[in-house]
Amino acid sequence: MEPGVRAVARRARVQRRSRSWDRQWGVDPSHLSQPLIRPIRANSELSLTLDPSGDLNLMPWEAARARGSAFRIRRDRQGAHWKNAVGFWLLGLCNNFSYVVMLSAAHDILSHQRAPGNQSHVDPDPTPTPHNSTSRFDCNSVSTAAVLLADILPTLIIKLLAPLGLHLLPYSPRVLTSGICAAGSFILVAFSHSVATSLCGVVLASISSGLGEVTFLSLTSFYPRTVISWWSSGTGGAGLLGALSYLGLTQAGLSPQHTLLSMLGIPALMLASYFLLLTSPGSQDPGGEEEAETAARQPLINSEAPELKPGSGSHLSLQERWTVFKGLLHYIVPLVLVYFAEYFINQGLFELLFFRNTFLSHAQQYRWYQMLYQAGVFASRSSLRCCHIHHTWALALLQCLNLAFLLADVWLSFLPSIYLVFLIILYEGLLGGAAYVNTFHNIALETSDEHREFAMATACISDTLGISLSGLLALPLHDFLCRLS
Repeated sequence: MEPGVRAVARRARVQRRSRSWDRQWGVDPSHLSQPLIRPIRANSELSLTLDPSGDLNLMPWEAARARGSAFRIRRDRQGAHWKNAVGFWLLGLCNNFSYVVMLSAAHDILSHQRAPGNQSHVDPDPTPTPHNSTSRFDCNSVSTAAVLLADILPTLIIKLLAPLGLHLLPYSPRVLTSGICAAGSFILVAFSHSVATSLCGVVLASISSGLGEVTFLSLTSFYPRTVISWWSSGTGGAGLLGALSYLGLTQAGLSPQHTLLSMLGIPALMLASYFLLLTSPGSQDPGGEEEAETAARQPLINSEAPELKPGSGSHLSLQERWTVFKGLLHYIVPLVLVYFAEYFINQGLFELLFFRNTFLSHAQQYRWYQMLYQAGVFASRSSLRCCHIHHTWALALLQCLNLAFLLADVWLSFLPSIYLVFLIILYEGLLGGAAYVNTFHNIALETSDEHREFAMATACISDTLGISLSGLLALPLHDFLCRLS
């Protein structure tokens, strides 16, 4: 047999053995199109390749070993994906928790003056004496919108200033400051003896929430876009768990002071999630169903840097920032309207939607309203994989109609049962949560790498602006209706 013929026959036998091992070990040669490195000795490497036709230049056991290595790499990438997903969910939960708890306690904070001798900021009596027994609304002397303003105006200031220079501050100090402010808010309100001191604690919660939201939404630009849905779900979970925990613990008989002190573990969990759970953005693999699209959005931070310093938004000129901002208006305006309408309902009308013919006291009714609203928010903020809404202006229209309907009920009192109000408030939360998560998802889809961090930090002012406007208008409305009744 000619030498050339013998070589061809030998090559064919090797290929048949290789394919036999492929079937036995489950190795698909089409997956091994990249160069493979097999260590030979301490200082030597051998590069082995597979051509597209399936002609193996490595032995079967080497192919199986390469397959196992690829499996381990994919497993590590999946592990990093889930660590980041859980990390951003916990960051969203912890960041908004103190903010939600302060709103849930708003009625109790303003009832402090009606509870002489009470050592905490709220009246532990589940059926407080009405401040104004002649009013069908049972009004506090100050609207709960005052707590809303204390809980949102510092956030508004932070978000207005953030696009101008917050990116110059590394992420770690920002996260640490946010955690310290959250813990301080619980301690200050728990040991407060006056409404003014309690409101100072609410301001600390606002600083924590605002700084954290700007920081973590900007941070998502260095990770695959899927973390946005996890962050949004976490913020929805903060609303539900925050309102439910305050309602449940106070209903169970725990004093409000002890209830707030029991929540000090939340800021610690936030710091642990950021410093211990998140993986370095430089080592991310986009993966998943959006691999091809996300591959063009590789992390913008050098993984060797000691701090996460953004490289995308810091070099933008004022003209570029203005151009990006104008392009975001068709998302910003609807989100402002959604949050204006829902927080006008929450802090302007919840206290006035008072039903005397029920077993729930006024304070308990207010807490249930807050809890149901947050339940709706949590459900819709977690729904991005099931339902993607591009036209968020439709949600703004529906929320404004919701406001008009409940405002008419406050004026005319035509709803016969509190349970109908419960359903409307749950629907209100669903609209608000859907608007939030879809707005930021759409922005992440439509902005380029170099603009995305700035766009996310800028768009997060939308909800804060709408909430601030609603608080400013809810204060005079509260006084007008209470005097009228």
